[in-house]
Amino acid sequence: MLYYLFIYLHKAFSFPGAGVFQYISFRAAAALITSLFISMIIGKRLIYYLRKKQVGETVRDLGLHGQQEKQGTPTMGGLIILAAILVPTLLFAKLNNIYIVIVLVSTIWLGLIGFLDDYIKVFRKDKKGLPGRVKVMGQIGLGLLVGCTMYFNDSIVIKERAVRSAYVSSTEIFNVEGSSGQEKTKIFSKVPIKSTKTTIPFVKNNEFDYSSLISWMGKGAAKWTWLIFIPIVIFIITSVSNGANLTDGLDGLATGTSAIIGVTLGVLAYVSGNSVFADYLNIMYIPNTGELAIYVSAFVGACIGFMWYNSYPAQIFMGDTGSLALGGIIAVFAIMIRKEILIPIFCGIFLIENLSVVMQVSWFKYTKRKFGEGRRIFLMAPLHHHFQKAGYHESKIVMRFLIVGIMLAVLTIVTLKLR
Repeated sequence: MLYYLFIYLHKAFSFPGAGVFQYISFRAAAALITSLFISMIIGKRLIYYLRKKQVGETVRDLGLHGQQEKQGTPTMGGLIILAAILVPTLLFAKLNNIYIVIVLVSTIWLGLIGFLDDYIKVFRKDKKGLPGRVKVMGQIGLGLLVGCTMYFNDSIVIKERAVRSAYVSSTEIFNVEGSSGQEKTKIFSKVPIKSTKTTIPFVKNNEFDYSSLISWMGKGAAKWTWLIFIPIVIFIITSVSNGANLTDGLDGLATGTSAIIGVTLGVLAYVSGNSVFADYLNIMYIPNTGELAIYVSAFVGACIGFMWYNSYPAQIFMGDTGSLALGGIIAVFAIMIRKEILIPIFCGIFLIENLSVVMQVSWFKYTKRKFGEGRRIFLMAPLHHHFQKAGYHESKIVMRFLIVGIMLAVLTIVTLKLR
């Protein structure tokens, strides 16, 4: 909203300083600062309100050190994160940008699902919360919406490289082979196209087209790519959202991990949406995704601001209101900038937490059926509880997980050139 106001003032009245709102870098910085400010202010007041209403977390006794100390800690802190993301984005982003619209809808959608779950647990005193099938149906519904929009909306396009021997102006390319401007030069086509291509790491031609999965169907099969693409989108959103939910078990773990992932996605979105960097890095150029830098700046600011109250010992928990939304946002964001195949790398913490639960449950059921007694791979699942059960202090576990998250983030950025 402020973007449109100051652009109008700049064009109509040459208002001093209003022109800076044209620059993504300025608006991203403003969104970051605003989200930090909002999370700090709202966080303090929400904690006071929830304590006054005696709204606290009910903690199951799992025999973990310091667990019972968390009993009664206010929850539903995800409301802080949602407010600190949505308000700066609405203020500083271009709201007619299709990618901004998708990610805003995704944030509200998953935030509502998580809020309903927390509301039932906290205010209605039902420990089961929202039925699992309802949450999964909500995630599938969002995946269906995002998948259909990505596939069918005409505003979601890419620009492919082309080889031309004619003169090309310096505003269209970054690196011209030869000083005369007459040499063959790789540039981006002026005409954007619909495509189901995505980025695949560690290979020279780092693009993968989902239509190749049904190429065996023969000529004309590409028009049925949506039958593959949309289910994949649904699977990714559901998996990452649940992965973040499982990671939210120690103070600051899910929030810190999400902040690191957010920075990584912000870098990828910025270079993918900038023709100069896309050409230099030889990566896919996706017009208009640079605007997502504003959203992801607010996202990172919200996570960091929330950590002020959520770091050990936590004064408030995010609950499903925050964890489901954070995971879903990350998944949707990665899909929009066509980096979803990189998710196992930069979301490695979420992945291993998810896998630890799947492995634990599967092995327990298998051994119980075969030997009559269930056996475990880990002392406890998810994985962070395994280390907690092994005697490691909570803050040490969180810090080491975050260090691993930073290493994975660096590896993700390196894939831009490592092929």
